[in-house]
Amino acid sequence: MHENINRLVQQIRVGDKSACKKLYDEYESYWFRLCLRYGRNRDEGQDMFQEGVVRIFQMLHKFDEQKGNFTNWSSRVLINEALKYLKKYQWQQSFDDLEVVSREVDDSMDILDQISAKELIQVIQQLPSGYRLVFNMYEMEGYSHKEIAQTLGISLGTSKSQLSKAKSLLRKQLSILMQ
Repeated sequence: MHENINRLVQQIRVGDKSACKKLYDEYESYWFRLCLRYGRNRDEGQDMFQEGVVRIFQMLHKFDEQKGNFTNWSSRVLINEALKYLKKYQWQQSFDDLEVVSREVDDSMDILDQISAKELIQVIQQLPSGYRLVFNMYEMEGYSHKEIAQTLGISLGTSKSQLSKAKSLLRKQLSILMQ
């Protein structure tokens, strides 16, 4: 698959419009689902998606297949655009220390097997902004706490705390969903 994607990227770089459509069609649902995880709702996810896709195609000349694969590169571009969106519209409240009920759920209960991806995204969207950002970046995208702290301009401890609180709140919300 990587070879096909790299070929499409090369075709786009030389002006092949049909290759643009093929690349978009290949990644549209993946990119949109990624953006939905960062937005509070579908509309925010859609806004992030639109800005992110435009940015991907604007920056396509910077993609270097020797340094990594297109999926990871395009994900990073989308995440950066999502973060820009959040900074612009809601960043100031993102890392407030919100009170969270810490009722722990038995970890042996595999809730994720019982819900759909759509339901999981909806639960993630309900997390407070700071929790949602750190959870997505750490658990979904594989950023380290150090990278998250640098990217978001927060302390390492805040990143770890936000992740812990996000997981606790997710467990609570998922257990409620499963009742």
